[in-house]
Amino acid sequence: MVRNYVIRGAVAARFSVDYKNALNAEQYAVVTAADGPMLVIAGAGSGKTRAVTYRVARLIESGVHPSQILLATFTNKAAREMLHRVEGLVRSDVRKVWGGTFHSIANRVLRRHAPKLGFTREFTILDSEDARDMLELAIQESGIDLKARRFPKAGVLYEVLSFANNRSLTVTDCINQFYPYLAHQARSIDHVAAVYRQRKVQRNSMDYDDLLINWKRLLVETLR
Repeated sequence: MVRNYVIRGAVAARFSVDYKNALNAEQYAVVTAADGPMLVIAGAGSGKTRAVTYRVARLIESGVHPSQILLATFTNKAAREMLHRVEGLVRSDVRKVWGGTFHSIANRVLRRHAPKLGFTREFTILDSEDARDMLELAIQESGIDLKARRFPKAGVLYEVLSFANNRSLTVTDCINQFYPYLAHQARSIDHVAAVYRQRKVQRNSMDYDDLLINWKRLLVETLR
């Protein structure tokens, strides 16, 4: 007996949103781009928020589970508004989407995995004032005479250390490149920075920069 078989192609996904008519050509290209890394450069007023919103909606309609989507913005308010729009487009529960600022998402990740970095899940977050206070204590513990050496105050050190963190520089390199007037104090400042880092671990605390740095550490060290 001879049997004939027909190989059918994959059934195209059916979308409830008319993406082509809702977006301009550039936005549509972004929203419907295939899987994989993609960098989109867009200026003010070009519809970035709309494109990202529809991109999330398209992913959900394509079968991606909301918990597998990360939507990082610069304010939590913006993230909430974008996810509210997505929910209106696809009529789906988007509460499992990881949406928020970079710092808030980092906090959520670290609350699960902080023990891998020497912290507990109940770590406290230092605001800028708390961080300066702890730096002040680190200066005192280092035995530095502020008046005799004209050592920079905690507020200045906080600025220097934060700048170094955001530039992925060592404290010494940061001082040499951007704060040359502190070069003669670089070794002492680096020592204070080390004491400050140690005290944060001992007190189970992270400052705002630590949230991003430790999130990165977690990804790098886990994925090795």
